[in-house]
Amino acid sequence: MGKITVLRLGHRFFRDSRVTTHVCLTARAFGASGVVIADRQDKEVEATVRDVANRFGGRFEVTSGIAWRQVIREWKRSGGRIVHLTAYGLPLPKLIDEIQREPLDLLIVVGSEKVPGEVFRLADWNVSVTNQPMSEVAALAVFLDWFGEHREFEAEFQDAETVIVPSARGKIVKGRARKVASPETSC
Repeated sequence: MGKITVLRLGHRFFRDSRVTTHVCLTARAFGASGVVIADRQDKEVEATVRDVANRFGGRFEVTSGIAWRQVIREWKRSGGRIVHLTAYGLPLPKLIDEIQREPLDLLIVVGSEKVPGEVFRLADWNVSVTNQPMSEVAALAVFLDWFGEHREFEAEFQDAETVIVPSARGKIVKGRARKVASPETSC
């Protein structure tokens, strides 16, 4: 299995900043390696997501402002495959085994406003989590959970400053010292 990157289409400043941030956090928590926010640069969302990744560990990339057609073109040129999450696709249960067998990198496309018809033609799979309108955050979470076979509960994020400890009641959060190069060994 290759790496997973999420392409966020239709991000609108102010209106979608919170939802786009949730797309990024969901992607990270469920094992994706990064998110590309298409067409519009949003340094605030990038900074928020990087801060979470820095505090809670793991490697996660977020970029914004790259044209979606360019992202898809480069993805296909590099040999990757594309999954488009849409209410109009084929049901997830019918496609998940085929997608899981794919050894190449996957680009998961999620939209907010109307997705251009071209995306449906460029995608290797148009996948519906349900055939009803729903949140792109929910669709992404359900897809990644099925794809990863619920292994997100076993994930450990390296170099975490903050670790949430599962608890039946209350919140347990532990701080951890990060590994920092000593002055003698840093360049």
